[in-house]
Amino acid sequence: MILLIASIIAFNMIAFKINKKMTPSQVLQIWTFTIAFQMLFDLVVEFKHHHYWYFSPGVEWAGLLPRLFLIPPVNIIFLNGYPFSKGIIKKMVYMFFFVAAIILYEMAALLPEPWGYFNYGTWKIWYSIMVDPFLLLSLVLFYKFMILLEQKSSFHQKY
Repeated sequence: MILLIASIIAFNMIAFKINKKMTPSQVLQIWTFTIAFQMLFDLVVEFKHHHYWYFSPGVEWAGLLPRLFLIPPVNIIFLNGYPFSKGIIKKMVYMFFFVAAIILYEMAALLPEPWGYFNYGTWKIWYSIMVDPFLLLSLVLFYKFMILLEQKSSFHQKY
C-alpha cells in the first residue's frame, strides 16, 4: 500500500506537470478510456481467471485505487512522451523502454505488504512483457482516433 499511495501522488504530479500535448478534454477522455479498458481487461483476466489481483482476490474497494488513480496518469505520461511524428524504430524503442519501466514497477508492486499491493495467481511476468505493448498500442490508437474525431468535429463547426 505504501508503494501504491506514493505512486499515485508521484505519477499524478508528473502527468499533470509534463502534460504539454493534451487539452483538459483529452485528458478526461484518456482517463475514462483507461478506466473502462482496465476494467474490461480485469473482468476477464482477474475476476474470471484469477490470474492476478490487487491486495486480495475478489472485488474490494482498495482495488479501485490503482484502476482510478494510478494507471490513467501513467497513460498520460506515456502519450506525452510518445514519438508520434518519428519513425517506427523510435516508436519501438520508446515502447520497449516504457514496457521495461512498467515491468520493473510491477515487480516492485509484487513486494509483500505494506510495500506492495499486487499479487500473481497464475500470471507470469513474461505475460506482462507480451501483453503490455498491445495494451499501450491500443491506447495510442484510441488517442489517434480521438484526435481524428476532434479534427473532424472542428472542421464541421467551421462550415
